Amino acid sequence: MSAASKKKSLRKAVVLVSGGLDSATVLAIARKKGFECYALSFRYGQRHSGELAAAKRVARALGAREHKTLSLNLRTFGGSALTADLPVPKGRHVANANQNKIPITYVPARNTIFLSLALAWAEVLGASDIFIGVNALDYSGYPDCRPAFISAFQKLADRATRAGAEGSRFNIHAPLMKMDKAAIIRAGLKLGVDYGITTSCYDPGPHGKPCGRCDACQLRKKGFAALGLVDPV
Repeated sequence: MSAASKKKSLRKAVVLVSGGLDSATVLAIARKKGFECYALSFRYGQRHSGELAAAKRVARALGAREHKTLSLNLRTFGGSALTADLPVPKGRHVANANQNKIPITYVPARNTIFLSLALAWAEVLGASDIFIGVNALDYSGYPDCRPAFISAFQKLADRATRAGAEGSRFNIHAPLMKMDKAAIIRAGLKLGVDYGITTSCYDPGPHGKPCGRCDACQLRKKGFAALGLVDPV
């Protein structure tokens, strides 16, 4: 098969890319599975907007066919330490956190919104596959990072779209769902992910330096430490 024919035969997938460790790993996994990847990021009023530069680096480094960044201002609603002038919790013992108590860093309906827009782009592209880097082990307890949410959105995607009504089925992939941070990092390293170009901190300094104490920083540090590695950032 010629290179042109092979490229034409690749299945398309929309991959949500935040610029963080998890989404970089998911993009690498989607590529490994043979998908032609269309990366989608969001400028949603997040205080850690430096992640968008990281998302651009990740999409380029991991061979996304196209990378779009959509703007929507969730600061209009607020309700989260990431989209309002509320302090980001620091020094929580995330490994022992009560997963039934949702932290203030939860952004209301964020993944529902992001997946809905990914679904719209997938329909336009003629893609049946969407990848998202949610995880229900090493996470802060967000409800839209759990298996039940992915299952529910899968059903919605098949019912709420023209493609679904005409008999096509969407596949919402969450390959990290049952992996802890160490397993995610190990998988990414095997696929050649350079975690030095990613960022995870919820409350970085003026020049992007991670705070080291928010949930995202602690979970990331825990993953590298479990592998006997130092976080490259």
